[in-house]
Amino acid sequence: MNDQPTIQHLDVEGRPIAYRHRRGKGLTYLFLPGYASDMEGGKATAIDAYAASGGRTSLRMDYSGTGSSAGDFAQGTLSRWLTEVLAVIDRLAKGPVILIGSSMGGWLALAAAVQRPDRVAGVLGLAAAPDFTDWGFSDEEKTAIATTGKLERASQYDDSVMVTHRGFLQSGLEMRLLDDPIRFNGPVRFVHGEKDKDVPAKIAAKALQKLTSPDVQLRLIKNSGHRLSEPHEIATILAELHGLDQLISQNGATA
Repeated sequence: MNDQPTIQHLDVEGRPIAYRHRRGKGLTYLFLPGYASDMEGGKATAIDAYAASGGRTSLRMDYSGTGSSAGDFAQGTLSRWLTEVLAVIDRLAKGPVILIGSSMGGWLALAAAVQRPDRVAGVLGLAAAPDFTDWGFSDEEKTAIATTGKLERASQYDDSVMVTHRGFLQSGLEMRLLDDPIRFNGPVRFVHGEKDKDVPAKIAAKALQKLTSPDVQLRLIKNSGHRLSEPHEIATILAELHGLDQLISQNGATA
């Protein structure tokens, strides 16, 4: 895209949070990246382009210590990043919001929806990974993080190393969602790869069961993995977003 909104910054507790804001009418689409990811990926830009085509408002953000946001990634915790998401909702978003969360962003989207039910009209989880600090690490790995302060893992997708720090792990364990009812009653859609090895589809199925909303659906894409960035996967995501938008608009939430 050549017409991307310029990067701006929002001060959240002294941290300059980078964001891109495309202004439109009605619903706001707020994209939340995954762990150690940013707002410039294929899913984020495709959603922004879709918002532009429909005259909708879109917001994308980078958590502190990631992407274009300043800060030390090692200081990042789930609770800190949730505070930043809520600040973007409260101070930048106008009207009802659809939260679109990728992987860890799906966890943050659900947590934010619970805390802002008056602002969040719907949630779209993409390979959503609630509670991954719980089920995503072995007991040995959790002990290593607690002992040494961090754990390094080679990425499955490139030559980078994924680092998990003690503070993030502890914050995630304190913010688990899947042990109790997830008290959000708006429509929720999950898109998940059938062969996702990073976040098994059963995680989305459990979130579906725990949500108090009567309108929750899980769409599995055959043979797809975790990234959901192929053209047919992007098309599926946009179809689910379109359906959510239509449903919310018909129910009068954009008034």
